[in-house]
Amino acid sequence: MTKRIKFKGDLLFDDRIERGGEICVEDGVITYAGKAKNDNCLYEVRDYSGFYTAPGLIDGHQHGGGGHDYMDGTKEAFIGAATLHAKYGTTTILPTTLTCPDEELFESFETLRKVQKTDYPGAYLYGMHLEGPYFSADQKGAQDEKYLKKPTPEHYGKVLEAAKGLIVRWTVAPEIEGAMELGDTLKQAGILPCMGHSNATIDVAKEARYHGYSHLTHFYSGMSSIIRIGGYRYPGLIEAGYLYDDLTVEIIADGKHLPETLLQLVYRSKGDRKTVLVTDAMRGAGQTEGKTILGSLTNGQECFIEDGVAKMPDRKAFAGSVATADRLVRNMKELAGAGICSAVRMMTATPAELFGIKRRGFLREGYLADFAIFDENIHVTATVRGGETIYEEGKH
Repeated sequence: MTKRIKFKGDLLFDDRIERGGEICVEDGVITYAGKAKNDNCLYEVRDYSGFYTAPGLIDGHQHGGGGHDYMDGTKEAFIGAATLHAKYGTTTILPTTLTCPDEELFESFETLRKVQKTDYPGAYLYGMHLEGPYFSADQKGAQDEKYLKKPTPEHYGKVLEAAKGLIVRWTVAPEIEGAMELGDTLKQAGILPCMGHSNATIDVAKEARYHGYSHLTHFYSGMSSIIRIGGYRYPGLIEAGYLYDDLTVEIIADGKHLPETLLQLVYRSKGDRKTVLVTDAMRGAGQTEGKTILGSLTNGQECFIEDGVAKMPDRKAFAGSVATADRLVRNMKELAGAGICSAVRMMTATPAELFGIKRRGFLREGYLADFAIFDENIHVTATVRGGETIYEEGKH
């Protein structure tokens, strides 16, 4: 029997607001989104008047949350993190790996397959983002150096075979021997090659663009900038991100990894169609302070949460973010000066388009009924996935 639901509220499209609009849903799919129609008798009505109804937020780079990390390799960890982030408006996640032993990586693939077949009240885990192991040791950040490798067809061939279609994007340092060939392979396989944790010069970035590399992972973080050699200045990846219009960027807009001024610079320079917001959240997301672990409980690195961000024990580097998606949208609106539609677009339509995430990111007929419902301050009151409410304030 067909299930028809109507959601009422102020609709946030990617380019406009429809005040007092409505979205009609049949069996989890949007059939109409726009001005109100006088046909309420046909639907079960859910009235969110006075709140924004936006597409469900998409987090394209996330390691975990709620005390869980995807590298734990268990269904409990995957579902626990996805459930935590659903409370903050996220409906789609690309679970992200860390540089780790191959066995741990392959285990994460198998776990994702199992979870995708499971019914649970959390964000949908769409596909994997591989972060590593092909990185520059100089820009490794919180990644464990002992697991770094050079990309060889033998190694990444095994990974691709084990993943069998699960990988959406892969972050690589393009200056490493073999990275250009890997980019060609990924592009042919329909996987987005991304540049990150890299010491590449702008000339390397320029070449990498012709091998499929079109996106910069956590812009500014773990990334080369201008260096001087013999008095001459050599631009790096950061400068490439601004110079080449075809390159897209993602930013951890938690207000810690990038200060207010850089959030403004990125937004004004790249715009809402070339900028993606990502949490880069680790297991400490949802935790306010104290010790935590980045990566798996077995092979991860101890760090601690302080001042709203995760730090390495020596306090010389961040160990990851503890942000949730609502915080990113709020910061882009309040700190970077983005309008509400633009701020939301950078975590809905833009990542959906750039990462090839199908039927998500827009309030459009034929798209999945995934919604984040929040007030003017981006305080989430409800999250809907496939027409079903997976979080509602005061009921969980």
